[in-house]
Amino acid sequence: MTDFMNEYCMHTATCGELRRGDVGREVVLTGWAWHNRDHGGLIFIDLRDRAGYTQVVVDPDCVSADDFAKAEHLGREYVLKIAGTVRNRGAEAINPNMATGEIEVLAKSVEVLNTSVTPPFAIEDGIETDETTRMKWRYLDIRRPEMFEALHLRHKVAQAMRGALNERGFLEVETPILANSTPEGARDYIVPSRPNPGRFYALPQSPQQFKQMLMVGGIERYYQIARCFRDEDLRADRQPEFTQVDIEMGFVQGEDVMNLMEDVMAETLAAVGVEHAFPLQRMQYRESMDRFGNDRPDTRFGMELVDITDIVKNTGFKVFSSVAQSGGVVKAINAKGAGDWSRGDVEKLADIAAENGAKGMAWIAFTTDGKEKSPIIKFFSDEEFAALKEAMNVEPGDLLLFAADTYEVASAVLSALRLHMAEALNVPREGHQLLWVVNFPMFRYDEDEKKYAAEHHPFTHVLDEDVDKIESDPLACGSYSYDLVMDGFEVGGGTIRIHNADEQRAVLRTCGLTDEEIEEKFGHLIHALELGAPPHGGIALGLDRLVMLLGGKASIRDVIAFPKTSSASDPMTGAPSAVTGRQLKEVNLRTL
Repeated sequence: MTDFMNEYCMHTATCGELRRGDVGREVVLTGWAWHNRDHGGLIFIDLRDRAGYTQVVVDPDCVSADDFAKAEHLGREYVLKIAGTVRNRGAEAINPNMATGEIEVLAKSVEVLNTSVTPPFAIEDGIETDETTRMKWRYLDIRRPEMFEALHLRHKVAQAMRGALNERGFLEVETPILANSTPEGARDYIVPSRPNPGRFYALPQSPQQFKQMLMVGGIERYYQIARCFRDEDLRADRQPEFTQVDIEMGFVQGEDVMNLMEDVMAETLAAVGVEHAFPLQRMQYRESMDRFGNDRPDTRFGMELVDITDIVKNTGFKVFSSVAQSGGVVKAINAKGAGDWSRGDVEKLADIAAENGAKGMAWIAFTTDGKEKSPIIKFFSDEEFAALKEAMNVEPGDLLLFAADTYEVASAVLSALRLHMAEALNVPREGHQLLWVVNFPMFRYDEDEKKYAAEHHPFTHVLDEDVDKIESDPLACGSYSYDLVMDGFEVGGGTIRIHNADEQRAVLRTCGLTDEEIEEKFGHLIHALELGAPPHGGIALGLDRLVMLLGGKASIRDVIAFPKTSSASDPMTGAPSAVTGRQLKEVNLRTL
């Protein structure tokens, strides 16, 4: 591919490209003064651009007095244009830590294109500046090489996916940003409509209904790198506005979508230098919950959940036996290497258990010197204790952590403790691991709302054998669903969609909507399904999250050019901001 980086611009070379083979070449460089040093009459400038940096030497014998004076008074981040000649560095001056470390440019002219006030933080990798400051001055943060590399990685991932999908007959189609509000899980961001007083658009949580209607329209293979919006509480891998690679296919079954995505992911990972074996494991939803306590398992390490309900159902420890005899479960994990933790440190873990719904947390420590410590050991018979140790593969130095509750609560508690202990014990989690979690239940019961809700979304096709149970026995319904999991994160979620209007109505009624509400909120989709909708399905990949994992970042904010804080605000622009009374009046609103 032709390299156009030095076309249509002021420079003839980037600051990261020059090598020993360029010695003698006349070049023009542009960039920022990263560092500058005065060494007894010679001035050295490390000139930086997005490609790297080059050492420039300003010799008073080789430039005008005016240009030398400019070089003497440079500040950090001054914007420069330098013309000069590439020459070898002396052997003793070679810098093996920089790509251009064998050469330097002897300046013939120095032009200051712009000055800079002192930056609020160093434009360096590995800085300890707090994130809010970095976000306030984000355009400076982007100059840092590691931040640029994160955005470059994002670009490569997106382009690789585009290329792989284009090759496979997909069309990139844009869908509306201003749409109607529909219940899809999170709160909508709403936008008042000035020409329609008292009425509102909603920003899309996903292009879900539009991509389904594209399948009804016969597009058959659609994709879009789509902006999505959800008004929900934020965390490290969530933002109020985010990007997903949205994919939909007509005339397919679930295996078709998963096979397609494996081919796309194989090309994408190869494009960014990541090796991974394909095809991927297909893990049943129930197996994932049983072994890992969640539906996005990090399979790069063990410490799996073990069901010990049968072992403790008659034990003298009533917390365990009462749960086991009343239909609940007792499960445990073995945190190998934590057996010598102090009692105080172990009992602090109860806070994590409580945050995930537990009423308490039991534990047994097996110290490296052969002792057994716990307030609950005395309640076990010798036979029960021996069976417990065998089931948990106990060795000296182990710490058993227990959860006794409903299946859902026990799973959530031990899932959280498993991940916490892996972090606390520095359990190795090297490389990347991708797999599918498949066959989710169709519905769950929302205790807060006191109604059924869709596990994925209400447009998911119920298993053919369960369709007649949608309204009579919702929790017995399975679904045609699949999530792509990477390193313990869901990076993609997909389903085969409902293409029958009667089934769609039944699912929406089970989720608590009346026939009138169904017509009002989803009438457009229902009518589309009545007009020859083909079987169809797809998947949406979280681009931000995928790039975060590939880049080894702890937060998606580090792979988004201009992210929001955890309070959904932008320190750089001041958004969200107040608007004038006139603006409110124009859209028939007023603040309370």
